[in-house]
Amino acid sequence: MAIIKPFKGLRPQKEIVEELACLPYDVMNSEEAAVMAEGKEKSLLRITKAEIECPGVEDIHSDEVYNKAVENFKAFQEKGWLQDDADAKYYIYAQTMNGLTQYGIVGAAACADYENGIIKKHELTRPEKEEDRMVLTRYLNANIEPVFFAYKAVEEIDAIVENIVKSKAADYDFTAEDGFGHHFWTIDDAETNAKLEQLFEEKVPFTYVADGHHRTAAAARIGAEKTGQNPNHTGDEEYNYFMAVHFPDNQLQIIDYNRVVTDLNGLSEIDFLAELSKGFDVENMGAEIFKPAALHEFSLYLAGSWYKLTAKVGTYDDSDPIGILDVTILSNQVLDPILDIKDLRTSKRIDFVGGIRGLAELKRRVDSGEMKAAFALNPVSMQQLINIADSGNIMPPKTTWFEPKLRSGLVIHKLD
Repeated sequence: MAIIKPFKGLRPQKEIVEELACLPYDVMNSEEAAVMAEGKEKSLLRITKAEIECPGVEDIHSDEVYNKAVENFKAFQEKGWLQDDADAKYYIYAQTMNGLTQYGIVGAAACADYENGIIKKHELTRPEKEEDRMVLTRYLNANIEPVFFAYKAVEEIDAIVENIVKSKAADYDFTAEDGFGHHFWTIDDAETNAKLEQLFEEKVPFTYVADGHHRTAAAARIGAEKTGQNPNHTGDEEYNYFMAVHFPDNQLQIIDYNRVVTDLNGLSEIDFLAELSKGFDVENMGAEIFKPAALHEFSLYLAGSWYKLTAKVGTYDDSDPIGILDVTILSNQVLDPILDIKDLRTSKRIDFVGGIRGLAELKRRVDSGEMKAAFALNPVSMQQLINIADSGNIMPPKTTWFEPKLRSGLVIHKLD
């Protein structure tokens, strides 16, 4: 059963939370982060993307950048922008998008649960991103950003959350610049915290990494590292845990996660389309953006035109939880055999674009000349994710995209 415990959070003053809270590090590049943090001296991006304060730095993973993150983290605490809670507790973090609100519980997940399979993953990580987050965690000695977990809904937990949010004003409540609402409550009652810990232990056999595979893997590695460095290790130390927001599965929805490629592996556009026609029915949809609407249907944007690609029967296996996925079909029928992109985790010839940016972003990146072609996919379902994780299978990288993204900085978990 899952171990999810309360912890003493490090949190911002209410008056500055809207300025301090930021999107997670991996949904923007350094240039975008600099724009987002402009005029916001209290933005957590000055810690999570500290390269924005290191002008001229060539390597964003250098000691200079990590040391700047540490310097800023200390300054945020010294200035009182981040303050320690006195007692260990759970927190409720809710997000509102398009009129719908999902409620999660922030707690400390056990590194041991990741190692023994209680925390189930469904995607492989990209080595350089995992290493970056591990190093930053080591430098800061804190989980500066939460990971996004799902669990199969439990009525008793839902009832506790509902009672709190209806009876108590939120500690933080704001709408971010992207229009998404963020709401946060502390759970101060000791009896309620104890009851939640018991319910997780008795009613939640597994949790599922929804978003944050790299941060989860990095946290587990840091836990193992600190264990090895401590001759008096007991298992109760904070470094044995990491911060996660746990959402019931029935409140979550996955959106599409799309692909752009830099080249056609030496093929002309005509030859590329001819190769695609061996495994797909290819239909030119014209210049207007075309979004796929069914399983095994794809959009391709190439040379100013959108194409509908429908995978031919026999090119996929609907009886296989991995084989049925459109990301699998795209990899097996296009990326690997035609474009010679073998490893999606390490190849520099492919990039991934979250569906929240819209298909216009795919068009922009191709039209700019940065990329040669773009593929839009249908998202997987929450049940598919759980089935795959439960079966022990692993999806191709960048299969799932959850929205809204968790805001970093609402609470931080220190490892000492």
